[in-house]
Amino acid sequence: MTNLLEVRNIAKSFGQNEVLKDVSFHVPPGSIVGFIGDNGAGKSTTFKAVLGLISRDSGTVEIFGEDNLNKNATIKEDIGVVFDAINLPVSLTIKQLNKVFKSLFNSWDEADFYRLIRSFSLPEDKKIHTFSRGMSMKLSLAVALSHRAKLLLLDEATGGLHLVVIKNGEVLLNEEKEKVFREYAIAVMNEEQLNLLPEDIVVAKRTYDKSIRVLVSDKHQLPDRTLTEPMSMEELSVLLTRSER
Repeated sequence: MTNLLEVRNIAKSFGQNEVLKDVSFHVPPGSIVGFIGDNGAGKSTTFKAVLGLISRDSGTVEIFGEDNLNKNATIKEDIGVVFDAINLPVSLTIKQLNKVFKSLFNSWDEADFYRLIRSFSLPEDKKIHTFSRGMSMKLSLAVALSHRAKLLLLDEATGGLHLVVIKNGEVLLNEEKEKVFREYAIAVMNEEQLNLLPEDIVVAKRTYDKSIRVLVSDKHQLPDRTLTEPMSMEELSVLLTRSER
């Protein structure tokens, strides 16, 4: 077996909306492959097609050398999956969840599961529906890593977790990703407009030829009609690591 995952020329449309167009890539054993794109680019649709959760219009998907439509349960046991939204029974506690997966997976490692749960500081006796988004993502990761999967598919697995950005030995940002994309903003302004901003909301700034791009921690404190730019992980990283502040 050359690759753990081989995706060849898959296409998928929903009505007139062509979501995937001739998508091909592969994942060799022992590798980490970043599957990157903006919201709506087709990442989650690709994952669902790979897992056989949705049909594909054309193309092939092989997992461990076999077609992904193979119903062999042992193949599915060798795949660990984390989706952006939690896909676990939320009415259960972690202790109850452990019993469920212990009966489902022959390879379930209870000791490893609880080691991860405790390292993530997750409560074992509270029902999952009481968890924050970050706690839910940590639990999903713990489950995915606790049955000795040979292939891990992590769809937005950092959702709800912390972003830590460091530059020259100094932490520039230490915040939950969800909060950053909900409350922060990249504003485009001139020097005069920048001087009117409350200093405590200015996280980073970078001067360009005719404008200044400013990362602020509270977009609601920006003056009305302030020009803002869409914020992606790439834009955020560039602004923070190349900032003048």
